[in-house]
Amino acid sequence: MTILPSPQQLRYLVTLAESRHFGRAALACSVTQSTLSAGLLTLERQLDARILDRAAGRHVVFTPLGLDLVERARAALAALEAVTETANTARAPMSGPLRLGIIPTIGPFLLPRLMPVLRAAFPSLRLFLREDTTARLVDRLNTNRLDLLLLALPCDCGGADAMPVARDEFVVALPPGHRLANHTTIPVAALAAERLLLLEEGHCLREQALAVCGLLAGEKGEAQDGYAATSLHTLVQMVASGLGVTLLPRLAVAAGVTAGTSLITRPLAAAGAWRTLGLAWRPNSPRAADYRALAPHLAETCRDQAC
Repeated sequence: MTILPSPQQLRYLVTLAESRHFGRAALACSVTQSTLSAGLLTLERQLDARILDRAAGRHVVFTPLGLDLVERARAALAALEAVTETANTARAPMSGPLRLGIIPTIGPFLLPRLMPVLRAAFPSLRLFLREDTTARLVDRLNTNRLDLLLLALPCDCGGADAMPVARDEFVVALPPGHRLANHTTIPVAALAAERLLLLEEGHCLREQALAVCGLLAGEKGEAQDGYAATSLHTLVQMVASGLGVTLLPRLAVAAGVTAGTSLITRPLAAAGAWRTLGLAWRPNSPRAADYRALAPHLAETCRDQAC
């Protein structure tokens, strides 16, 4: 009879691949480093295969076969977790832990209002939050380190199921006394003569703002003279200093991102001058119904905050 790897061995393997360090992997698995090393050595013997290239010394280097086994181990662990999730969901919907990833242009502005709503609606649900860029969150979703994402659509979600929830319009943020401040709304063509300040590469809001303005990355503003921000709060301060203008999501403005400044905001008059907030999860997730049940509460919270 074939001796199958244990879930613990597979977990050791995947965690080591993610951390590339025996000590950190052991800590993440709540075992000693010697226990983790022994478990992986036993796995190699059971499979009669070299998973790690031990000629690399102290560095963690996987053999080509080892890398293939890591991906298969991830899939096996996800399938095992789905068995438990399916049973738990049937027994007690909207309960237990839920690992939610959220992008930084949404999290600080929506979560303070959203979290009390979800706690009241689903008291048995335990949310664990992770804030990061879209690409990193999608990677964590695909490797089963997150369950659900709250992000801006459309995005390259790696084949995940996605559900649009709410529309978040863009507004133009101007420094005091700017020549466009007397406009009720600002046509996108009026921004052609302006230095358009954006977030740095890696933030989806940057690409969405460029798309709304009909530009390609590298054509405008900070892409030419080096101005870029790592957060919306920094972007607001750059505009307040007179370095240029920017587009902000109405969600962030309603949550007070411009508070304490004299910035002037005006609606942007352009086709598709908004981003779509949505949820994304792994295809065929046993908790898909739970994730869809969150959508009405998210949409209502956005309406209350004037998304």
